[in-house]
Amino acid sequence: MIRIQELKIPLEGDEQTLSALAAKALHIPKSAVHSLSIFRKSLDCRKKNDIKFIYAVEVEIDGDEDRLLKRLHDPKVQKAEVYRYELPENRRKTKLRPVVVGFGPAGMFCALMLAKAGLCPLVVERGEPVEQRQASVNAFWRTRKLDPESNVQFGEGGAGTFSDGKLNTGTKDFRQREILRQFVRHGAPQEILYSAKPHIGTDKLCGVVRSIREEVLRLGGEIRFQTKLTDILIYNGAVQGVRFAGRDGGEADFETDAVVLAIGHSARDTVEMLYRKGIPITQKAFSVGARIEHSQESINRSQYGAFAAHPKLGAADYKLACHPPGGRGAYTFCMCPGGTVVCCPSETGTVVTNGMSEFARDGKNANSALLVGVEPAEFPSDHPLAGLYYQLEIEKKAFMLGGGDYTAPAQTVGDFLKGTPSKTLGAVKPTCPTGVALCDLRTVLPRRVIDTMCDALGKMDKMLAGFACPDAVLTGPETRSSSPVRIVRDEFFQTQINGIFPCGEGAGYAGGIISAAVDGVKCAEAVLRDEH
Repeated sequence: MIRIQELKIPLEGDEQTLSALAAKALHIPKSAVHSLSIFRKSLDCRKKNDIKFIYAVEVEIDGDEDRLLKRLHDPKVQKAEVYRYELPENRRKTKLRPVVVGFGPAGMFCALMLAKAGLCPLVVERGEPVEQRQASVNAFWRTRKLDPESNVQFGEGGAGTFSDGKLNTGTKDFRQREILRQFVRHGAPQEILYSAKPHIGTDKLCGVVRSIREEVLRLGGEIRFQTKLTDILIYNGAVQGVRFAGRDGGEADFETDAVVLAIGHSARDTVEMLYRKGIPITQKAFSVGARIEHSQESINRSQYGAFAAHPKLGAADYKLACHPPGGRGAYTFCMCPGGTVVCCPSETGTVVTNGMSEFARDGKNANSALLVGVEPAEFPSDHPLAGLYYQLEIEKKAFMLGGGDYTAPAQTVGDFLKGTPSKTLGAVKPTCPTGVALCDLRTVLPRRVIDTMCDALGKMDKMLAGFACPDAVLTGPETRSSSPVRIVRDEFFQTQINGIFPCGEGAGYAGGIISAAVDGVKCAEAVLRDEH
């Protein structure tokens, strides 16, 4: 198999020409190309009058591939390695079943791999199965009555289930391809295997999550929904078991020597319990800001120019960052083309926002988090959980500013830059399902965050025309792009208590669906290698 990089097809071109382009790159007849598959597909729209698709393909040909490669000496043409992922050998001597706490991306993939290895994991998830969870979330948006145990943050699939389902990541870990393959196997679109910016969409994610759950069960795993971890039983520096409570409050103990804590970034009560148990936790930088919302049409025009309505292009996205002197800077995060801004608290009396898109990305507006990094030095104290409480205070202020009924506070970009409260909206109409209350976001966000956001809006407007449009809407706050704590683990993925494996976003080792899932697989491997 040979991999060929940087094959270019114009916007009006046809993928059927890829075989001819591959043959030309290899200096062989087209008839000598036996098979071709797309390995990577991206869009180059840097020149608005010459938008093109860029492909990497893998081909099988007649003849000796090694000899051909040696003759070509072309860095864009290389031998393609066959990808394989294999779980490590199970070295566990104990017959006790491992426990996975949380069934978001990290817990889901950890449980799946443990089940594949024959360990029959027990999964404890405080929220509901995805079918019921969808109904609970929709009911909250309609009635504003929050279920603190099953919501946008808690429940099967984790926080990522109600998002864009974005699967691009900065991690280069080889396991990420196995994650994508498993997603496709469970119903995700085939294109995520080769798209440079893969996404599933919240509408398709729910079915994928359900399918993964069914495989875990088929392989001997057990999943207890609406069941919350309340204690970890420790003796002589090692885990002996866990205690959990059902929806009715009744508690039960379960004997185990391996607990994977895939708790997600919003389980503050669980983090507090771990801290009381003496498990080392450190402060970690996180980010604060708001969701910025534009019309999708304006983003399409800025990115695609005259081709903005071309059917091959779909909804445009963006990714922006700037770094003023002396600070961590500002950046956009989790951009949702054709999406919705959603209110997604997990505790009563708080408001926090996120973005969500369906697979088609056909909504009227585009939204993204506009975030500013906050360092531990800016936290109110040096307490390990100070960042967590700092985050919580911002969300409480937002709840009150919005009117105390889960209406989200919002302000137009024009008013935000002028420092005046908003009283009317412009052309951009907010999409938040619990509604917005026009106000002054400066009363919620920290001063340095405000100053950096104002600076960033001007800089980003030069990168993407119209980004600082006065009618664009900021809805806040966005505080949960990552965890403000890290649960300390060693090179064996365990805390100082043997058998506790902190995992994923909530433990401070991931940021996004793919990186969390990869960390879940790593923790499953660590459990398998742990010779108990």
